Amino acid sequence: MEATIADIIKAMEIIAPSWLAEEWDNVGLQIGKKNWPVRTIWVALDPTPQVVGDASRSGVDLLITHHPLIFEPLRSIQLERPEGSIIQTALQAQMAIFSAHTNFDNANDGLNDALARRIGLEDLKVLRNSRQAETYKLVVYVPVGYEKVILGALFETNAGEIGSYTCCSFRSNGKGTFKPDTSSKPFSGKIGEISHVDEVRIETLVRNNDLSRIVEHVRKHHPYETMAYDIYPLLTDENRHGTGRIGVLDKKMDLLSFALSIKKKLGLNSVKVAGNHELEVKTAAVCTGSGSSLLNDFIASEAHVYISGDLGYHVARTIEAANLGLIDIGHFASEHLIVDVLTNRLKKVLSETGIDVTVEAYRLENDPFMIV
Repeated sequence: MEATIADIIKAMEIIAPSWLAEEWDNVGLQIGKKNWPVRTIWVALDPTPQVVGDASRSGVDLLITHHPLIFEPLRSIQLERPEGSIIQTALQAQMAIFSAHTNFDNANDGLNDALARRIGLEDLKVLRNSRQAETYKLVVYVPVGYEKVILGALFETNAGEIGSYTCCSFRSNGKGTFKPDTSSKPFSGKIGEISHVDEVRIETLVRNNDLSRIVEHVRKHHPYETMAYDIYPLLTDENRHGTGRIGVLDKKMDLLSFALSIKKKLGLNSVKVAGNHELEVKTAAVCTGSGSSLLNDFIASEAHVYISGDLGYHVARTIEAANLGLIDIGHFASEHLIVDVLTNRLKKVLSETGIDVTVEAYRLENDPFMIV
């Protein structure tokens, strides 16, 4: 089956739903058009000039990176600057760039799960739960005879997606009542009188980050002056998605021994350790990337040690004072495993959907820091 960028985006939504991204993040399609064909995909950590240049010279159609190319709105595109040069290279090669960042960190079976399992943690649960519902049920009430108009408006959007099915909805008939006041312009009924009308209740599912847009789109097609609708957040397993992970070791060990085991398992030259080296560790928390924002969540948890990257001096002092442990493995080391993890996940999802494309991991990235 010939694939387009839009097909790969759908697959990525299964792996790392975009609604899971933090508010400050910028995930998704960074450069390109959704109707561009895709035959070869590369997965990398960063969209650096080297990575983008290598990909374009190799005929790659889509580069998927963890870190976004564009974090903040661009005020200008100057080709002599790194961002401008990258954009020029990608467009000249008609190569799309896509980012799966904090949405893949937070996703069930995402990057945090991968790191936790790699260092030997089991029985994983979320360190900080996602505070928003994953999906909502949108219920719209329409007069009989207008249900197809509203369904058409709904399915012009991506409402009603359940797994590999689209345009999913449910309808039931009922009786609506209302009394227009003197300032209204009712679709039916008389001002000052209670009206009883046959209506259809239409139910469908809407993802969190699409909700406002879909409601406004449907409102434009609704015959009533004031659209009648309900929104219900749907409950999910609270430990399924969220930031960071907590897990347990199969046996207790002291902090220093645990740090050395992590160093060996991740193939690192060094790690930074703070806290009593003889601290007994059985439960640990992890966060890929820069984990200082989860410091209070870690301290309030049952974990004995926190593993992450970019953890500064004052974070270390705070953890030390709480008689807990810290292991800083570095930003690159905590996230570079995305290359293999996402490559394998994407291959599996595309195979299951019958999409035949080549997905390869980019192997030439290195930590920008060198210890001397």
